[in-house]
Amino acid sequence: MSHSTVPRSSAEASTPVKTPVASGDATGARKEQSSGKLSLRLRFRRDRVLIFMTLPAVLLLLVFNYLPILGNIVAFQDYDPYISDNGIVSILHSPFVGLENFQRIFEDSAFWNAVQNTLLLFFVQLVLFFPIPILLALLINSVVRPRVRAVAQAVLYLPHFFSWVLVIAVFQQMFGGAGMLSQLLRQHGYDGLDIMTDPNTFPFLITAQSVWKDAGWGIIVFLAALASVPTDLYEAAAMDGTGRWRRMWHVTLPALRPVIALLLVLRVGDALTVGFEQILLQRDGVGTDAGEVLDTFVWWNGVRNQDFGYAAAAGLIKGVVSIGLVLAANKIAHLMGEQGVYKK
Repeated sequence: MSHSTVPRSSAEASTPVKTPVASGDATGARKEQSSGKLSLRLRFRRDRVLIFMTLPAVLLLLVFNYLPILGNIVAFQDYDPYISDNGIVSILHSPFVGLENFQRIFEDSAFWNAVQNTLLLFFVQLVLFFPIPILLALLINSVVRPRVRAVAQAVLYLPHFFSWVLVIAVFQQMFGGAGMLSQLLRQHGYDGLDIMTDPNTFPFLITAQSVWKDAGWGIIVFLAALASVPTDLYEAAAMDGTGRWRRMWHVTLPALRPVIALLLVLRVGDALTVGFEQILLQRDGVGTDAGEVLDTFVWWNGVRNQDFGYAAAAGLIKGVVSIGLVLAANKIAHLMGEQGVYKK
């Protein structure tokens, strides 16, 4: 039996062969085409490996950062941890006192003294400490030789690994009553100088210690931002006849603006936290009038005086105010055209 050799029509030959498509994939594809965005299911399939990689970190964050927030109920109680060996049972059986702890706080002059000292230290560090990593990053970035840049960065970054005990011990040996500066003054017929116990210079002492210890950490962030600036911009500016300072003003600083805005927002949100361990180690030397801040106030009343509800109320006030400061600073960053911590 002979087979037909009649050719198919051109329309039939050009008709594409259709393959069956699953209904779910077709729906996701239609959504993607219509809205220009991937559906949640498709995004999960695409990024599932990354999501599973982040699960341990998310669990740690939930257990150690978010679940303890439930303990803020202690701020509304006359909490007694000795009711039971189980902390949850102690919370459930401690009597509620409403807003009594907050009323005590607002009537406590020691609390307002701690607030005043905290804000003073924040403003001093914002003015004297925050710009220093930017200036040092610009200085290191201007060095031509890579080896010199690497050595300078390593030397500045090294104190970040020192503990606050070691940092304060170094400053005590330098600026204490029996330190090198006082001995040098006495050898030349002058009175000794004890900066470590002077309440008037305490904010500047704290800032100097923070600069020496943590300026190198901030340099890394700004150097990373500077590394992302295209060299074409510098070359174009040089061809236009601009000098080094004008290139820094019109090219470098605009490139650093988003990073500066982000770190400034985070710094404002951290305004009420000015270094617990650093200040606690020096609090007794300068006295509570100059050395008491909110963190040490909470520690002293909660841990030392066993007034847990009162200390929890002070910590809750600090947390709420810090959140408000972050939101306000982020709003200002948006008004200035920067992204801040999150987009609008």
